[in-house]
Amino acid sequence: MFGWFEKKEQRAINPITVDVHSHLLAGIDDGVKTLEEATEIILQFQRMGYRKVITTPHIMSDAYRNTPEIILSQLDTLRACLAEKNIPMEIEAAAEYYLDADFMAALQSGNRILTFGKNYLLFETNFISEPLDLKQFIFLATTKGYKPVLAHPERYLYLYDNIAKLQDLLDRGVLFQLNISSITGYYSKQVQQLAFKLIDRGWVHLLGSDCHHLQQAMLTEKAREMRYYQKALSLPLLNNSL
Repeated sequence: MFGWFEKKEQRAINPITVDVHSHLLAGIDDGVKTLEEATEIILQFQRMGYRKVITTPHIMSDAYRNTPEIILSQLDTLRACLAEKNIPMEIEAAAEYYLDADFMAALQSGNRILTFGKNYLLFETNFISEPLDLKQFIFLATTKGYKPVLAHPERYLYLYDNIAKLQDLLDRGVLFQLNISSITGYYSKQVQQLAFKLIDRGWVHLLGSDCHHLQQAMLTEKAREMRYYQKALSLPLLNNSL
């Protein structure tokens, strides 16, 4: 009987207080389109006990040609909107960089790169095949003092059933950011199973919502009822140190 009450109390509290991956700057990528949408999602995060949201718009040369200036300008707009509505949520911005030639050139030339926390650099790749320059990117980023964070490793086809490749990335200093919605099976059963494997092995450093719309914010709440979410929380996650 007492165990039942303890279990219910554990589920009622979300110990993750910082989200590190979302798309909440209106109209600059495939995330929210309006400030009203962003506000609704942020209020949902607030109800779940989050104190900070680090939003990460896409930067990719063939789709979303965002710059640090564009992103930070939109961040100011969102902060002003929240202040006007008296919504006490801390908002920061970094970016989700797509590994392409433009990004590699920006790194090599020393252009400004948006990071979060202790120089964590969130990046993604194509979902089908390992990029030829992946190892070169990791070496370049780490030698320049960045800490590369691979967004949603559970979603890449070239990492499915490839424990050796995942281990190699970890050995090269890459951190893994798991999407919370992957735990629910939102993307596919295969993605969910790899998410479970990463959690079982302790190969998750950050949890993120990857929230583009309200449905994904609601999935973050749904995941809190699941055993593998609770298991992920037992790992030494970096979220709350940010």
